[in-house]
Amino acid sequence: MLKKLRSPLYLALLIPALLVFASDLLSPIDHGFWNIRYKLGGSPASQSTIILSFDGGVNASEKSIIDSGKLATVLENVARQMPQRVFIDSPVKFGEDQRGDQALIEAVRRLKPDVTFVVRSKRIGLINQPFTKADFDIPSDAQLAGASVALSAWRANFIEYGLLSDYAISVGGKSYPTLPANLAHVEAGAQASFAPEFLLDVSAIPDLKASKFLKGDYPPGLLTGRTVIVNSAGIAPPIGYFGKSRMHPLALDIAGAEALKKPIALSFNGMPLLVVVWLCIFFASRATKSRRKTLLYTGAVAGVVVLPVALQRLGLSVDMGGAALCVIICGTARIWQKRVRRVQHTSTSGLPNLLALSARPLATGCDVVVAVIARYEEILATLPKDLHGESARQIARRLSVGSGIDTVYNGEGGHFAWTEEARPLEMQLNHLEGLRALFSAPLQIGSYTFDTNIHFGLDRNEGIDAPTRVNSALASANDALASGRSVEVFEADRLAEAPWELSLHARIDEGLRNGEIWLAFQSQWDMREGRASGAEALIRWSHPTRGPIAPDAFILQAERAGRIDAITYWVMDEAITAALALAEIDPNFQMSFNLSAQMVDKPSLVSNIVEIVRRRNIDPHFLTIEVTETSSVRNRPAAVNNLSQLRSMGFRLSIDDFGTGEASLAYLADLPSDELKLDRRFVSKLLTHPREREIIRSTIDLAHALGQIVVAEGIEDEATYLALGRLGCDIGQGYYLGRPQPFAELYQNLLKMGQRRRGSL
Repeated sequence: MLKKLRSPLYLALLIPALLVFASDLLSPIDHGFWNIRYKLGGSPASQSTIILSFDGGVNASEKSIIDSGKLATVLENVARQMPQRVFIDSPVKFGEDQRGDQALIEAVRRLKPDVTFVVRSKRIGLINQPFTKADFDIPSDAQLAGASVALSAWRANFIEYGLLSDYAISVGGKSYPTLPANLAHVEAGAQASFAPEFLLDVSAIPDLKASKFLKGDYPPGLLTGRTVIVNSAGIAPPIGYFGKSRMHPLALDIAGAEALKKPIALSFNGMPLLVVVWLCIFFASRATKSRRKTLLYTGAVAGVVVLPVALQRLGLSVDMGGAALCVIICGTARIWQKRVRRVQHTSTSGLPNLLALSARPLATGCDVVVAVIARYEEILATLPKDLHGESARQIARRLSVGSGIDTVYNGEGGHFAWTEEARPLEMQLNHLEGLRALFSAPLQIGSYTFDTNIHFGLDRNEGIDAPTRVNSALASANDALASGRSVEVFEADRLAEAPWELSLHARIDEGLRNGEIWLAFQSQWDMREGRASGAEALIRWSHPTRGPIAPDAFILQAERAGRIDAITYWVMDEAITAALALAEIDPNFQMSFNLSAQMVDKPSLVSNIVEIVRRRNIDPHFLTIEVTETSSVRNRPAAVNNLSQLRSMGFRLSIDDFGTGEASLAYLADLPSDELKLDRRFVSKLLTHPREREIIRSTIDLAHALGQIVVAEGIEDEATYLALGRLGCDIGQGYYLGRPQPFAELYQNLLKMGQRRRGSL
């Protein structure tokens, strides 16, 4: 049941129904509809009713109250015309003119029983708010002189356009008929309220100036046998009249009387029409025949517009806002569903795509498998466009036959996905290897033949939502393709680490701000003088919950996320701060920092580094830039040019990890460097492997022949340190000489070392 209530069809009934009963939020829809409807047509007003107005009748704009003497004179002259009925629709100033008051009472007595006082509400009511005694000033029995009383009170919408009036209103325990009911000679029945006939052209009602009757200037027989309403604006606030503008409430009273002359005069809220329209949509959604479905949907839409108008002509007033909202909700949901269905099929193959697989719940006990075809874009680039879909369908058929599945989902870039029964991992891997064998036979697409290589990603993390499992299998398939493996399984621990890795660059920014990321400094020793002559700035991350994070774990992510520039410049700035402080101890102290291969070819590199040096006011000769692996550099000539410019400005350049990766003889020939750093993998084998010892010896000799110094990394013991010294190594670095440490510790150690040296002199 709850699932049904969340569906668009049932929401299209529930939401409008709640708004119909609980609020006035649908009034703007009804107002706009009826205002347009009543502008498009009208019916002539009956000439049996005549208005004698003191100040403009239904079009009155200024409030006025007529003194009793004037009103008595008008009534005397009206009585001579022998009207059928007279309605005194004007507040009277009783008590200011006693002679006039008496004359008015006498005039009323002569008109009895065909005279009625109209008492109007002081305010415009709300739909669900009743009128009270305080809303009316009913004359006393002496003032009425035996005349009857009719009340005029209208309830309006949110911008005070008249909607409903009651047949009768109870005031002070007595029931009074309303003016429309009295004009139409209708007794108050079981119905509580009715709506006006807004099609009535009230501006065509005969409206005579009461001033002529004050002077007796009127033709005989003008009012004979007619209903006469003697009117002044009084205190009645103007009210909106659909299809026109704001008018005196008398316009609504006359339009209401016209509505009551019809055989039926009932008013309903929007619930009946809402139910009718919703039932049309409900049965249309379940219809199997297209013609019947179209007919019912058309009936629902037409019902919103046509049915209220047709019922209004019969005397039934019904709100259409709820039904209109119902159609809007259902129509929007249907358009969205069509769009989703269209999106969930590829434009070329006609197969459902990965979004369709992600959108449906996955069965219990199933694996998600994604296959990726190597070099699929090249296959499509070779094929004519009209064969692109055929290539995907052929691959899907092979996978379907090999796995015994009905539906294969096709994604972009040669990805194909499906679900199948979970087997033990070893069996599943063997099954996928068997599928791989199916693709040893080439694809024959039209006149084109292609060899194919397929890789698989497997997700077995049951209990996780479908989109996550599909994306996990997709990521595993891409990893398998990149690494050349047949199958890559997305393990649960990798899924747990994914949020950390994917948000790492944001965490890096936070770490730089709050001090979690900091610099450690490892001293470098001059092996001839036996003293610390420099240090390398090494970035560290102490996470509050994960503990120390290895630089390799986040530097690579920072490079992928495009954050390595900010980190490098931050390291340089901090290293300069340390170098300036250490210059107080040793004016020739060298500070080294690493430069990412992703930055060395950037046009802005030189200007940015120069700006930092200028701002910090440091001599570049005391800064060493360490450069390592350059296989990822897109523009190697630009990188060499940048580094050459930096060296010419005074920076020292160091080839880091010499002998590994791209840090080879070719790199040494390209780059005019100042020092070579022997990788720790060679240094650690110096004492035990003669071949490594000879490589180190020849490298030191080569560097010296080129005018460069040699820095040996990874010195872990005294024997290695002494052996490197005998081979002519210039600088040593390693745990034996000093571990990476915070700047404060390095500063204190160097300070003590300097004091000892000065004491020994």
